[in-house]
Amino acid sequence: MRDFFNKMKNDLGIILNDVQKNAVMKTEGPLLLLASPGSGKTTTVIMRIGYLIMEKGIHPSRIKAVTFSKASANDMKERFAKFYPDLPSVDFSTIHSFAFEVVRNHYRNLGIPFTIIEGDHDLDEGSAGNFQYNKKLMLRHLFKSVVGENVTEDQMEELTTYISYIKNKMIPIERWSEVSCDVPKAEEIFKHYEELKRSDSHHVLLDFDDMLTIGNDVLEKNEQVLRHYQNRYDYFLTDESQDTSLVQHSIIEKMVSTHRNLCVVADDDQSIYSWRGAEPSYLLKFKEKYSDASILFMEQNYRSSEDIVNVANSFIKRNKNRYEKNMFTQNPSQQPIEVKQLVNFKEQSKYLIRELNEVVDLKEIAILYRNNSSSIGLMNDLERAGIPFYMKDADNRFFSHWVVQDILNFMRMAFTDKRPDILEKIHLKFNGYISKQQMQALKQLNNNDSVFDNLLKHVKLQEYQVKLLKASKETFKEMKEMKPLQAIRVIRDRLGYDKAIEKISKSLGFRMDYLVGILNTLEEIATDLESLEDFAKRLKHLEFVLKTAKKKKGHDAITLSTFHSAKGLEFERVYMIDVVDGIIPSKEDRTDHQMLEEAARLFYVGMTRAKKQLTLVTYPYRDGKKVEESVFVTDVKNILDPTRMTKSEPIKKNVKKINGVPFNPNSIKKKEELQVGLSVTHRVFGTGEITEVSEEFISLKFQSKEKKLLISACLEMGLLEPLVHT
Repeated sequence: MRDFFNKMKNDLGIILNDVQKNAVMKTEGPLLLLASPGSGKTTTVIMRIGYLIMEKGIHPSRIKAVTFSKASANDMKERFAKFYPDLPSVDFSTIHSFAFEVVRNHYRNLGIPFTIIEGDHDLDEGSAGNFQYNKKLMLRHLFKSVVGENVTEDQMEELTTYISYIKNKMIPIERWSEVSCDVPKAEEIFKHYEELKRSDSHHVLLDFDDMLTIGNDVLEKNEQVLRHYQNRYDYFLTDESQDTSLVQHSIIEKMVSTHRNLCVVADDDQSIYSWRGAEPSYLLKFKEKYSDASILFMEQNYRSSEDIVNVANSFIKRNKNRYEKNMFTQNPSQQPIEVKQLVNFKEQSKYLIRELNEVVDLKEIAILYRNNSSSIGLMNDLERAGIPFYMKDADNRFFSHWVVQDILNFMRMAFTDKRPDILEKIHLKFNGYISKQQMQALKQLNNNDSVFDNLLKHVKLQEYQVKLLKASKETFKEMKEMKPLQAIRVIRDRLGYDKAIEKISKSLGFRMDYLVGILNTLEEIATDLESLEDFAKRLKHLEFVLKTAKKKKGHDAITLSTFHSAKGLEFERVYMIDVVDGIIPSKEDRTDHQMLEEAARLFYVGMTRAKKQLTLVTYPYRDGKKVEESVFVTDVKNILDPTRMTKSEPIKKNVKKINGVPFNPNSIKKKEELQVGLSVTHRVFGTGEITEVSEEFISLKFQSKEKKLLISACLEMGLLEPLVHT
C-alpha cells in the first residue's frame, strides 16, 4: 500500500490527503464518496482504479467506470492512459452507451432491426434504416395534428424535456398527467409518439431515453442477460452520480447486486439537473439502500482561494436537504468576492468590456449566466469591441425564434406590402385584427397590389378595421426610412405587437418575460445601426459568429457559458452576470422549496468555478423596470459582512422570510384547509381554483395555465391564500 502511494508520488508527483487515500483503499462493498468542488475527485478516482489493478491484482477488464457525459468518460480515459501508460484500459463509458449495448444485443438476438431517431450516430452502428425517421420531425407532425398549430422552438424544448423526464423518473402511464407541462396536450402527444414508434412490430424506433428504459427492462426480465453482464464486471464505479436519474440508478443497482462493489462519486450540493430527471435524493437515501455502506467526505478544495471557499461553504448551508459538509482550503486569501452594483442593465456589457480590456490572459476569464438569452446581447457588444470569446454551449435557436422572425417579417413588410405570404405570418400579431378567414380571402387575389388596399377594397371587413388598416399601411410605409431601433419600438407599441404576444402567451402558456427579453435583446442589437438592411445583416453576422464561437476552445478568448454548462470547469476569474431576482432564482423557483434549493446549488456551482477572483454583477433597473438583486446576492453580502443585517431598515428587518420569500400571515397553513373547489390566490400565478388534492400534490387551475404543486412547499412557504368573496 505504502509502495503504491510512494510510486505515484515519485512517478506522477501526486500526493493524496488522508480522505483521498481512504477512498482509494476502500475497494470492497458500497462506498459513497462525496466530493466537494475542486477536491481532486477525478485524480482520486483514477488512483483508485490504479490501486485495484496494481495492488489488488484486478484485471482492467473486470472494472467498469460509468459517468454522466461522453466528455467526462473521455476525460477519465485520457487521464487513466496518462497515469498508467503501460496498463490496458479500463471500460470507461456513459450510462447511455452501456444501456445501448444491452438494447442492441437484445434486438439482435430477437432478429428485430431498429433505428435511432435522434442525435449521435456513433451509437447507431449495426442499426437498421437510413435515418429517415427523426424524433423532432415526428413530434412536430404530432403536435400539428393534435393541437392544430405549428410547434414553436420553446414548446419543442419543453415537450422533449417532459418526455425525457417521465422516462428517466420511470413514471407509469397512468401518472403522466401528474407531471406539469405548459405545452398544450403534451400527454396526448406523448402517447401518440410512443404508439408511432411501436407501430411496426418488425422494426423498432428508439430515442436516447429508450436505451435506458428498455435496457433496464431487459435486465429486469431476462435473467440470462443480467447474469451475463453481472459476471463481466467485479467492480463498478459511477461518477457525477448527483446527475444520475432513477432509471440509471436502477440499471446500476442490478449490475452490482451480486458483488456489491460499488463506488458512487457525487456531490449533492452540485445536483442541478432535476428538470431532466436527476435524482439527488438517491444520495441522501444511500444508507437505506446499502446499510453497510461507507460514506467519505472529500471536503478540501484545491481550486479556489480562501475568500471564495469560505463564502461558498457558508452560502450552500442555506439548503436543508443535503449532507452536512464543511468545504475548506489551505490556499491563501487572494481577493474578497466583489458584488458589483451597476446603475442599470445596460451598463453591464460596458462594465465587462472595460474590465476585459485590462486582461492579458483572456482564456482564464469566464462570464457565466443562468439563461442562454443573456449571451446574445453580450456577444453583440463583445464582438463590436473586438474581444474574442468561446461559447461553451452556443444556442442558435435565438435567431430562428418566432419572435425574431416576426420582427424581420414586419420589417420586410416595410419594403413591400404586396406580399400576402409575409402578411400571413404576422396578421394575427398587430392591431389590424385580420382574421384567418379574411387572410384566406386576401390570398385568392393575385393582382400584385398592396395587401392593405386589397383588404380595404375586396375583403369584407369589420367597421373598426378600416381605420386601423389605413393607419397600419402608413406606419409600414414610414418604417422603411426609420432606424431599426425606432422601427422595433413602433412595431411593439404603435402596431401593437407587445399586446398581441401577451395575448398569445396567456392562451398558449408562454413566459411573457422571456419573449419581452428577446425583444429587448433585439433593441440592443439595433442600437446605433442606421437601416433595416443593416439590422438584418447584423443578425445574420451574429448567427455566424455564434456558430464559429464554438470552435474557439483553447484559443486566447474568454469563455461564455451558462451555470449548468460550466460545471467541471475552472478559471482564474469569474463574472456571474444578471444575478437579479426573477432570473436566479426565477419566479418558478420561488414557488417550490425543492426548486429554490436547486437554484441555490446552481448559484453555488457558478461561485466555485473561480480560482482567485469572483464578481457578482447586479443592477436595480432593467428595461425601464425596477428589479431586485438576487436573494442569493443578499446572502453573499450578509456572509461577507454579518453586521450589515443589523444595519437594515427596521421595516425590512421585520419582514419574515422563508428561503428569501416574504411570508404571508394570511396563507393556508394546514393541509386540511386545501379543499377541491376552493378559490385561492397564488403569489406568482394569481387567482385560481383547487381541482385536485392528493397525498403530496395539489392541482390548481389558473386563468392562463394549470399547475401541479408540492403541498409541503405551499404550506411551508405560505404560497396560497384563500380568496374571500365579498
